[in-house]
Amino acid sequence: MNYILFDGAVRNALLPFTYTRPVADIRVGILTLREKWEKHLGLTTTTITEEYLEEKYPMVEMERNILINASFCPTKELVRKIKNLSENEAIFKGDDVIAFYTLDTQEEVDFDTYQHIEFESPLLQIKNTWDIFALNEKAIQQDFDLITEGRTSEPIPEGTRYINKENIFIEEGAEITFAILNASSGPIYIGKNATILENSAVKGPFAMCEDAVLKMGAKIYGGTTLGPFCKVGGEVSNSVLFGYSSKGHDGYLGNSVIGEWCNLGADTNNSNLKNNYADVKLWNYETGRFTNTGLQFCGLMMGDHSKCGINTMFNTGTVVGVSANLFGSGFPRNFIPSFSWGGAAGFTEYKTNKVAEVATMVMKRRNLIFDEKEQKILEHVFNETKQYRNY
Repeated sequence: MNYILFDGAVRNALLPFTYTRPVADIRVGILTLREKWEKHLGLTTTTITEEYLEEKYPMVEMERNILINASFCPTKELVRKIKNLSENEAIFKGDDVIAFYTLDTQEEVDFDTYQHIEFESPLLQIKNTWDIFALNEKAIQQDFDLITEGRTSEPIPEGTRYINKENIFIEEGAEITFAILNASSGPIYIGKNATILENSAVKGPFAMCEDAVLKMGAKIYGGTTLGPFCKVGGEVSNSVLFGYSSKGHDGYLGNSVIGEWCNLGADTNNSNLKNNYADVKLWNYETGRFTNTGLQFCGLMMGDHSKCGINTMFNTGTVVGVSANLFGSGFPRNFIPSFSWGGAAGFTEYKTNKVAEVATMVMKRRNLIFDEKEQKILEHVFNETKQYRNY
């Protein structure tokens, strides 16, 4: 059987993160949504997404296919039902389609002709940007159970203080030096070749992926995920860094989501609580206005390749687009369009040739290439987001 993950109706609600990736490649918990599905299914998947992303994220169609809504996190029960789907059957959760069976000869899908199978059990679904951090504790637990089932952790190194050893899993090659690991409130997962330096204090649920680094004296609270090759110092709480991003110095990051290839300068801080304790509103690309999240705590949403200078201060509920470069004193506005250059004193447009120069150098440091596919994606996003750069 061929399994294809599709973006679904939530794609626009997950901008700016879905400007540069399909919904399936959002990280929440330990794994990306795609990695979760592939691990459960035991097979690779392809993607139905925006046309300009197809070269990097192609779709492969075969004679018989099952299409899966990538915004849902899989469970064993759900995967069992999906694998048992037959022609003209679809699984729904309320009004949302989770998965459906198709043939390559079908020109269109009419769900009125399908047998609807209602999935009754609870599921995690990423429908908004803030769900990525708000559901991260639960997602870490699900992924921890999936990844560690039937496996034995590497031993906890001598000199490490820990609570609830059974809830700590360390992969091969990880290095931990005189740290504190408190897994009493949730699991702690330390990925392959990850490094935790001296005097770091970690409270679960927490996940750090392959080759991630915690700097000396870092203070990490529950619900936090560090994606592959992330470097983090200072204080972090209930935040997700997708991968290849750095917050290497002191400063606070809370209730936030940071995309790939981002860098937060030394002593960068974000507010995650309004002075009047009211619900936080976030910029919504779909509606073109600010939307009430229903959350009292909500910090910074930063798209891929964006960066900020030292001592940057972010207001509660700030959304930063793709490839923005922020610096200077004062609080910048709480919606910063993609490809913006500046800060509280004002912005100019950050040209794509300069963006490409920086991206090339940054990715080269990780032995990766900023190729033509990547450049085309950023050029498309530059043109698509031009409407917001009304400085």
